[in-house]
Amino acid sequence: MKLNIGNTDRLIRIVLGVAIAVLGIVFKSWLGLIAIIPLGTAAVGTCPLYLPFGISTRKKA
Repeated sequence: MKLNIGNTDRLIRIVLGVAIAVLGIVFKSWLGLIAIIPLGTAAVGTCPLYLPFGISTRKKA
């Protein structure tokens, strides 16, 4: 897969994912599992929603 997530985008996704996971734990809600999405895309470096639109926040080398 083509990498299309830049460093700033990745950091935002990690922070957002951790915040959602913590809120899920604090409120004892299964909605905290939504944190898997931003954390997974940050780990892989590819956002499937960016692909059809040709969006990339990654700097070109």
